[in-house]
Amino acid sequence: MKVESNLKRVLDAGHFSVTAECGPPRGADPDVVRKKAAYVKDNVDACNVTDNQTSVVRMSSLAGCLLIKELGIDPLIQMVVRDRNRIALQSDLLGASALGVRNLLCLSGDHQKFGDDPQAKNVFDIDSMQLIHLAKTMRDEGVFPSGDKLQGAPDFYIGCAVNPFADPFEIRVPRLKLKMEAGADFVQTQCIYNMEKFKTYMEGAKQQGLHEKIKILAGVTPLKSAGMAKFMRRMVAGMDIPDEVVNRIADEPKEKQAAKGIEMCIEQIQELKEMEGIAGIHVMAIEWEEKLNEIIGGAGLLPRPVID
Repeated sequence: MKVESNLKRVLDAGHFSVTAECGPPRGADPDVVRKKAAYVKDNVDACNVTDNQTSVVRMSSLAGCLLIKELGIDPLIQMVVRDRNRIALQSDLLGASALGVRNLLCLSGDHQKFGDDPQAKNVFDIDSMQLIHLAKTMRDEGVFPSGDKLQGAPDFYIGCAVNPFADPFEIRVPRLKLKMEAGADFVQTQCIYNMEKFKTYMEGAKQQGLHEKIKILAGVTPLKSAGMAKFMRRMVAGMDIPDEVVNRIADEPKEKQAAKGIEMCIEQIQELKEMEGIAGIHVMAIEWEEKLNEIIGGAGLLPRPVID
């Protein structure tokens, strides 16, 4: 019997979906992944496993996906075009599908200058939009981009990422449309702090009917401290954290800032739940997976639906 993505089943059934992510370790210890996965289990519909995020060498996304799959979590493999040419990308897509990974997120990847091997050569043989189209062609037509027939087509629920806050702002919605037209079934956004600007972005998406053609999962990241907020605003490209957000957490004593950050994240999720066009949330609790149950439960999103 064909195994379908749990995330797809939840979204197709009309439920408000929840995804999170596990960052693999900088080593070969599988128990690091298993420990994080234990916090994720039963709190989400699928879990991203990042692919050498920030260009720092880590255990492979595919290995992480298999480890969390063993624990009964629907894995979502992230695949960046920075590190592989189109031959390697096609090979990894086939391998992941053969091993039962049913969710895919196509990404560009952070430039290697930000990582621990800045002298490494990037690849970018194709871009993320072309990877989306490549995966869709292999899945839907059962052929390689070369036109040769596949001996078994890969089966993926295909996702993309967008940053609604990057400059120039006026091309953000058109880029989402292009990724949808390339074959993306769902999108996970950059973490949102400027809610008013995000509402403007969503109005543009709704005007073009994109919310009815692609499932939009809004990204949220709980802030641990005012220092984290200031660092992200200063160092993360395209990050938009308004002064009022920073000030609200900074006004708390240091020992209470983490709790305030969780409270603010829950408030944000509750607001996103009521926003037309938002099909779910993607919680990026960076090295804070133990708080997922508190955040997702606090937002009234537990238990997660079970779709037969």
